[in-house]
Amino acid sequence: MCGIAGLWRKGPPDPALLERMALAIRHRGPDDAGTWIDSDAGLGLAHRRLAIVDLSPLGHQPMLSADGRFALAFNGEIYNHRALRTALDLEGRTPTGGWRGHSDTETLVEAIAACGLDAALDRLVGMFAFALWDRQTRTLHLVRDRFGEKPLYYGWAGRTFVFASELKAIRAHSDFSAEIDRRALHAFAARTNIPAPLSIYRNVFKLEPGCVLTLPDLDPFDAPPATRIRRYYDYAAVVRAGLADPISAEGEALSALEAALGSAIAGQAVADVPVGAFLSGGIDSSAVTAFYQQQSSHPVRTYTIGFEEAGYNEADDARAVAAHLGTVHHEQIVTAAEARDVIPLLPTIYDEPFADSSQIPTFIVSRFARRDVTVALTGDGGDELFAGYNRHVSAPAMWRALRKVPRPLRAVASATLGQIPSSVWQSAASAIPGPTAPNLGAKLHKALRTAGHARDFNDIYDDFLDEWAGQANPVIGGAPAAAQPAPNIGNDSVATMLRDVTGYLPDDILTKVDRASMAVSLETRVPFLDHRLAEVAARIPLSMKVHGGSGKQILRKALFARAPATLFDRPKAGFAVPVGQWIKAPLRDWAEHLLDPRRLAFEGWFDPAIVTARWKDHLSGRRDSTAAIWSILMFQAWLDEQAAARGAGQGAQADDRAG
Repeated sequence: MCGIAGLWRKGPPDPALLERMALAIRHRGPDDAGTWIDSDAGLGLAHRRLAIVDLSPLGHQPMLSADGRFALAFNGEIYNHRALRTALDLEGRTPTGGWRGHSDTETLVEAIAACGLDAALDRLVGMFAFALWDRQTRTLHLVRDRFGEKPLYYGWAGRTFVFASELKAIRAHSDFSAEIDRRALHAFAARTNIPAPLSIYRNVFKLEPGCVLTLPDLDPFDAPPATRIRRYYDYAAVVRAGLADPISAEGEALSALEAALGSAIAGQAVADVPVGAFLSGGIDSSAVTAFYQQQSSHPVRTYTIGFEEAGYNEADDARAVAAHLGTVHHEQIVTAAEARDVIPLLPTIYDEPFADSSQIPTFIVSRFARRDVTVALTGDGGDELFAGYNRHVSAPAMWRALRKVPRPLRAVASATLGQIPSSVWQSAASAIPGPTAPNLGAKLHKALRTAGHARDFNDIYDDFLDEWAGQANPVIGGAPAAAQPAPNIGNDSVATMLRDVTGYLPDDILTKVDRASMAVSLETRVPFLDHRLAEVAARIPLSMKVHGGSGKQILRKALFARAPATLFDRPKAGFAVPVGQWIKAPLRDWAEHLLDPRRLAFEGWFDPAIVTARWKDHLSGRRDSTAAIWSILMFQAWLDEQAAARGAGQGAQADDRAG
């Protein structure tokens, strides 16, 4: 796990500039740093290393292939790299002079040298983002893993093509123009994240998952055209293949799932540094931990955090699961004040506006685990592959009922019921015996609004992800980004899961975990996103995933064979903190400073009237607008951080000139 950066220009690159770019992302790789330059071509690569496999200097990057043709700057892990080495040896493709070390970086660059880029990618099992320079053809390839576990940005700084794991490195270039893209801001306000290929800046983009960007030359000096980006992995095709060839017997499906998950964890548990696992007590993280512990010859180290607020503390559940599985469990109970202390760090950690409030506990548990381990396995991806979200189960059922009712009638009913405050819906839900999710009232309120104007199921899905659905987006002059095409799958639940895997998962979940963990130099690994496991999941029929209004049924059965079902007899809570309550009370002064209508009018990004009306609704309890308001607050806080960073940079330049 590392950070990469680089540039390509007309003329020799500045070594000091490359070093500054790498220094900006040193948190991603505190163990080593390196640069490599092809002066004749104007190409420079930079690398920061978090040593996980082969801790010796033989894993230093950027790395050249043995034949000298390829230069590689690599971020990620190739879990099957030992098997791939053995295969290359058996095929007579051992590098000239033999293997130099045992790093997966060397395996990757030599596999490319031996087989070519495309054939090597087909053989990789792992998570990665890398820059590959072909010295023979003077061609640059930027590559991102199948599901988008690792980030990769690219774009222009003046007349220099730049790329990096994080925007911090690109901003370090003196010619970079940090012009905000209103289209990206519009998408951010709606979705709480900035979807690929957009970034917050104009002329800077995210490489989408499963794609290769190939540049054979530097012209023209603008965003690389779409023809230079090709998709080497298409998850939609995997889903269609799974639907065409389903596993018909549940016993066979369960065996295939257990074998694939076990294999994924066996590969991802290998490292030359300490490894642990996040354990929330939910189905996904518990399944990963259970399979991990089953394979391990020693007790697995598990980590969880809990909160003082009622309804947000899952520490007891995680502790019970850990006790049954026999892990060495570590638990930290976090006060509300300690959690709020993380908020000023978020603009720097996330580098561009990001507003999934579970970013706070994700950072805290990453920081907690990093005291003992350098690698942590997570349960991310289980919801998307096995129908774990409400929208996978309840939304299609809701639409089947709604589409029988004329839209005008639905609109009237929605408008009427929508007048009932979300706080009332929450109170009503809480009156029902049994545990209640703390945000259930807001979800019911949102579902009512969506029901009023939906024309088809795609509207239902889009509205679930749009915090401003049914009213004007507050961004001034920001047109909507191009909508993600609705997949032609034939089943609303499967289509929703597909859209989540290709959109919500990389743009939100994986972004959240990558930035939070790498901020403390912790590598997180995601066994559910082993592409071989994803292919098995695609072949498991929906009827084995969803039953009785509840998802992840086949995964539950795999888990319940290793832990009693009674440990998980509770509603899905999510990894949340009560920011909606905090901004009403202890953080209200901070929030109102950032939302001051005079400030909003002066800056010109948001319409003050729209924002103020939504803020008042939230304060009154008429409408829970936590996500919508949190997005604006995160952008405003990010603006302040950017201004402070520019001021510090200008001060440093002035000091340099004075010296």
